[in-house]
This record gives sequence, C-alpha cells and structure tokens, in this order.
Amino acid sequence: MSYRKRKTLSGAAVLAAIATTLLVAPAQASETPVRSSVKWGACPEEVAAKGLECATVKVPLDHRKREGQSIEIALSRLASTDPAKRRGVLLTNPGGPGYEGRTFPTLMQEVLPKSVLSSYDVIGFDPRGMGASAPVTCDMTQEQLRYGNIPPWANGPKDVKKRAAEVKTVAEQCLTSESRAMLPYISTANTARDMDLIRQALGEPKLSYLGYSYGSHLGAVYTSLFPERSDRIVLDSNTGPGGLDRDGSILFAQGLKDRFPDFAKWLAARDEKYGMGSTQKEVKATFFELARELDRKPLKWLTGSDFRIAAFAFTYSDSQFTDLAELWDAVKQGADADPGPVVPVAENQIAGHLHVICNDSYWPKTVKFYQRDVKANRARYPMLGAAAANIRPCAFWPEPIEAPVTITDRGPANVLMVQNLRDPGTPLAGALRMRKAFGERARIVTADQGGHGTYALGTNRCANDTTTKFLVTGRYPAQDVACKAEKK
Repeated sequence: MSYRKRKTLSGAAVLAAIATTLLVAPAQASETPVRSSVKWGACPEEVAAKGLECATVKVPLDHRKREGQSIEIALSRLASTDPAKRRGVLLTNPGGPGYEGRTFPTLMQEVLPKSVLSSYDVIGFDPRGMGASAPVTCDMTQEQLRYGNIPPWANGPKDVKKRAAEVKTVAEQCLTSESRAMLPYISTANTARDMDLIRQALGEPKLSYLGYSYGSHLGAVYTSLFPERSDRIVLDSNTGPGGLDRDGSILFAQGLKDRFPDFAKWLAARDEKYGMGSTQKEVKATFFELARELDRKPLKWLTGSDFRIAAFAFTYSDSQFTDLAELWDAVKQGADADPGPVVPVAENQIAGHLHVICNDSYWPKTVKFYQRDVKANRARYPMLGAAAANIRPCAFWPEPIEAPVTITDRGPANVLMVQNLRDPGTPLAGALRMRKAFGERARIVTADQGGHGTYALGTNRCANDTTTKFLVTGRYPAQDVACKAEKK
C-alpha cells in the first residue's frame, strides 16, 4: 500500500511510536504470610475484560515510614483456570517504566500456554505513580512529550545545550506539579517493596514473576531485596543490572546496531519494490543518506532525528518492517503531506518514566559531560548514539534518596532470563551483564532471533518450551541454553 493511502504512517504515528521506547534501606514487609485481605470485584470500564477482576492494596508512600501517608496500588487478577492445579500467583509487568499493568494479564491470557494459566493466578498491577496507582504528572505539553524514552539526535554541542534548556524546564515542572510530594518515592526499589506487600495481602508465602523489558529490572530488584520470598522468576528482554541508568540508556544505540541488519536484509530482498539497495551495505548507506537529507531539509512531519529514532522504534518486531520501509519511501519521495491529527501521548506515561529513571540512579549534572558523551557516542554508534547519549531531565533532578539496589548472586537459583540475540530495546550486551551479576542464581536462555520480547511473544519453540517448563514444573536448566534460529 502506498504512503499516501496509509494514514497510519503519518508523522503523528511515527512520533507516537518514538515517544513510546544514600539512605539506610527501608524496613521490609513482614515475612509472615496472612490469609488474603484483597477484595476482588468488577474492573473499571477502561480496563474491563473477560475474566479479569480488580482490587486495590494500600502501601506506604515512604516505606521508611510505615505508619505515614499511604497510597493505593491498583491490581487485576485472572484466576487460575484449574484451581486443582493452582500453585500460586504470577505477578506480571509489561515494561516501561511508565506503563500501566492492570490490562497485561488480558494479553497474557491470549499468549500464555494453558499449563501456565492453570498453574497461577495471573496478577497485573499499575506500579506506583502510573495509571490508577497515585499517578504522577509533570504537566508536559504534547511538544514536550514528543521525545519520551529517547532524546532527540544532537548534531553538535549547540544541540545538546539547546536540549539542556528544554529538559531543565521539564524537570522544574515535575518538581512543582501537583504530584510533587510523591516525586522522591517513585522508584523501582519502592515498586519492588510494593510487590512484596501485594504478595502479603494475597496471603502468599512466595510469588512468581514474569516481567518484560524494564520489567526485567523490576524483577531483578525484587528478587534481590526479597530472595527468600521469590518463587520462580522469569526476566524477559533484559536490561543491564543498573536498569535504565546512564549506561542502560546508551545501550539503545547498541540495540539498533545489533538489530538493523535484520531489517536491512529484509529491505534488500525487496529492492525491486522500494529501491533502497540490493545489499545490506547499500541499505545502510541509504539510511545515512536519508538522515542527512532530513537534517538539511526536514519535512513538515519528520526531522532527521525523528527518522533515526523511527529506525529504532519500528524494529521492535518484524511485523513493523513494512511500516518502516514505507516511511523510508515517503522520505525518499519528499512526501511533505499533512501529517494528520496528532496522536496524544499519555502524559502520565512519560512523567512516570522520568520519575523512575531519574530516581533510580545518579546522573551526571553538567552540560559539558553530555556534550563530550554525545560526541563519543556519535562516533561509536553513528546510527543512534548522538540521540541515546543526549541529555535528559535527570541531569536537573534532585539526588535520589537512596542508593541503587545492587543485583548480586545472593539467594536461591530461581531466576530464568530469556533473551533474543538481536533485541533493539534491551540488547544482549546488557542482558549478559545482568547474567554475570546474578551469577549462579540465574540461567539465560538466548533465542537466535530479533525483536523485543521472547517468551510467549516470539516463535522460538526452544525458548518458549524451556520457560514454560520452568514456570509449571520448576525444571531449571543445568546451564545456559542457546536456542537456534527456527525457519519461518
């Protein structure tokens, strides 16, 4: 289908896809499980789905002050399809940070094997600060929301300085918004502590977990804080042990480097249709040619920065390759058409994302640091490095109130990591660092395929079967598992 007929490939659609990539530790929850105190009922209309029940659980805003202010965490449940086979709860997280999680069990119901759905009550929740769980805001405009997970491409020091002024304003808005009192407490560590209170409220001695992307970091932090209360932990599409800290954010550039050859091979095989090159080398050259042309003369709906980030955002799945190819074709034709209505980006999603990544770790504070880093990463990763390394609002954020949680090998061997070899969002390099940090606590199952999301979302039977066996039977690989590519 041509670009002009395909309204989903408007500039608005592209930008929507782009936006959506100290102190003493607080006291932990009681180790003694109790009978479930959660009262399940009908879900609100916006999340209602067949079989889904909803509830709330109160948790402290500040886990160091258990008797202080509390907030409510919104939960959902898909009860086990076979109570006779039920062995516990499987808490889930779809990634982010910034994403709501109550609707995630509905997706899992469509893709998880029947054996898993009968073994667990699948639990979803909106993490603190997100969705219906005391949502935070930074009062951002749609223009400010344009770059959420990845900053714009910086062609030089002036671009970094310009971006610094923009993100300083965003940080100030976060610090003065109506949710400003919550700002210090929206972090991965506190969400993990909330998870343990959810476990306790459900009356479970332990919980199993399935988390994707950023959810891998959340699961890693949970099982590091509460190793003896962790049952079977599955971490899919893994970040590095520091999550989306400074190093983890720059890994986006590594991810595109790893993944782009898959798209280039696909596009080269369709050179007769798209004319972007008949070899991977020619396709890559076309990428740089189009990006430079957009830097020189942007379209009304697309800049060179947008184009580069779209190459990252539209390689999360092979099913997006056609959309990306049509975007390239539109750029090559100079299609300066009306981009269509702007697709709103959820302000809470980006605000929540910023709260978590800025509170989770320490970020460099000087603009000069980012100018040097952008220059280095532009050379190291010429496709995306000068965007991934650009300055974020975290540079102007207050210091975190606690040190990052360290991922270690302390605890039972009950962590199964699942990872595509060519994942753009959470590349293998970060996953291997996580695997090293866990030591003998973990095994990693790698699948020779590209894209973001492996277990139940991909087609590699080896990876899927290994993960299902672990969740259902507890069968744990004796060593890391390398799953070969499968013919499509």
